[in-house]
Amino acid sequence: MLGILPGLRCLHQTRGGSDMADATEADLAPGSPAHKAWHLLRDQPGIGWVTAGKLARKRPRLLPVYDRVVRCAVGQPRSFWHALHSALRADDYALQRELLTLRQAAGLPETVSVLRVCDVVVWMRHHTDHQDAGCAWE
Repeated sequence: MLGILPGLRCLHQTRGGSDMADATEADLAPGSPAHKAWHLLRDQPGIGWVTAGKLARKRPRLLPVYDRVVRCAVGQPRSFWHALHSALRADDYALQRELLTLRQAAGLPETVSVLRVCDVVVWMRHHTDHQDAGCAWE
């Protein structure tokens, strides 16, 4: 359990209140505190990539959930963080605005991040297919 402490220290060095769409490439790049935290946690015995991905709970505005269902839905881009970051910013932040509109339409408070809205949309759209048909990425 003490092996996760360096990962948590790295996580404290991230910009906790930043939205992913407003983050810089450096905030998500290899060598960034968030990237180091993910790798330090993932490399611990018994942790793995899905559990390490739960870092999103600690930085819900900056780090997206990336689990088996999300991976099945979106595939395995070279860097999921960078792919989503680019998608949120594309076309003058069109996806970011759409997710904000969905959050408002659902009556959710602003404390629910755009990334959590995105995660729920992906899960709701794909979870049943994921269970019924099995996932090619399993």
